[in-house]
Amino acid sequence: MPPRRKLNEFERGRAAAWFQDGVPQREVARRLHVSISVIVRLIQRFTATGRVQERRRPGRPKKTTPREDRLIERLALQSRTASSSIIRRQRRVATNTNISQQTKRNCLHGFNLRSRRPAVRPRLTPAHRAARRAF
Repeated sequence: MPPRRKLNEFERGRAAAWFQDGVPQREVARRLHVSISVIVRLIQRFTATGRVQERRRPGRPKKTTPREDRLIERLALQSRTASSSIIRRQRRVATNTNISQQTKRNCLHGFNLRSRRPAVRPRLTPAHRAARRAF
């Protein structure tokens, strides 16, 4: 079986409907390409509550919305050399809300954007350029 993955809302409803129609749990798991344990837990939750939605999970709620996250990503991609404080200020102007620099960094890490320092190289003088062209 493939590694465990989350089923989206449509797939969970489809699995519950197949189970009610009498399709075995193993067959439901095969059709959705998930392990049988995922289906077993889903069916247990469905028979106990009558719903296929996931329960709320513990943890601190996100400070930023998905729309604000996309704004931060766009600001970071537009100016690749901007620091986190500059992006934070630009976001504050656009949305009129405050977030910490760490929240902004966490958001960018979620988009797989990391801070980088440009490589330091010796400057090419006109003599270097002329020698390169002559070569």
